Amino acid sequence: MMATVPTEYGMLLAALLFGIGLVGLLVRRNVIFMLMCTEIMLNAAGLAFVVAGSRWHQPDGQIMFIIIVTMAGAEVAVGLALILRFYHLFKTLDADAADTMKG
Repeated sequence: MMATVPTEYGMLLAALLFGIGLVGLLVRRNVIFMLMCTEIMLNAAGLAFVVAGSRWHQPDGQIMFIIIVTMAGAEVAVGLALILRFYHLFKTLDADAADTMKG
């Protein structure tokens, strides 16, 4: 028989990861670190879906995780392209340098 992890532990881990990602996103000014923190937050949401799906014995959580991973891949591709353009324009990856942009 296989031992399972309680749902509360999985959700607590997901909340902890999401909190770490949110704090990192708010505190860091480097654009690459901000992108990585966004990825941590997306993975935490995916973990919450998988844990919830496991709790109710439904594959929906795993399907949502595949959708989240696909969206994260697209986000990384677009984000890295924007980071390259940002570095080309401002010669830095500090997000505070973008305050010179005119809208």
